[in-house]
Amino acid sequence: MIIDRDQALFGSAPGLPDDAFAHDGLITKRVVRASALAHLRPLPGQLLWDVGTGAGSISVEWCRGADGARAIGIERRAERAERALANADRLTAPGAFTLAEGDAEEVLRELPAPHAVFVGGGGSMRVLEIAHAALPEGGRLVLHGVTIEAETLAVAAQERWGGELSRIQVETAAPLGGLRGWTPARTVIQWALVKE
Repeated sequence: MIIDRDQALFGSAPGLPDDAFAHDGLITKRVVRASALAHLRPLPGQLLWDVGTGAGSISVEWCRGADGARAIGIERRAERAERALANADRLTAPGAFTLAEGDAEEVLRELPAPHAVFVGGGGSMRVLEIAHAALPEGGRLVLHGVTIEAETLAVAAQERWGGELSRIQVETAAPLGGLRGWTPARTVIQWALVKE
């Protein structure tokens, strides 16, 4: 088990190895996570909402990215919520990460206002509306998805609020018989916005 609360092993730069986290396979992968964190820009003392937190990888990296940065993970599946809490316990400062369990559209209304929001699961136009309304000027919002529905949502969000749309395709070298070949991961649609 990896314990790195003092950041001596991994440092604070985004892009921790995927195996630093306990997960069920549904995790924002290392390269894509680093891209999300570049748009989210953790700053000292700021708060992140991590919608569909899953393993908590975005929250963990946010909390590690700046002194006093805090994150609230929103997760409706109990087993994923438990994993996120365990990952944060091992990899972040005590109290940096908290969890709100339940449906995002209901839970978000009860949370303190964020400085940044990441939507990695449970994304809907209503969730984006709540998040956008809660952000202050200069707040950052990032949406990731791999489905056609998520791509449609990202395009609609960009048409409504502006921001940047990207498609991120990552391939890794893997054995292919006695040689090596490229194995593609699912393409991720990314919508990133700084609220004006």
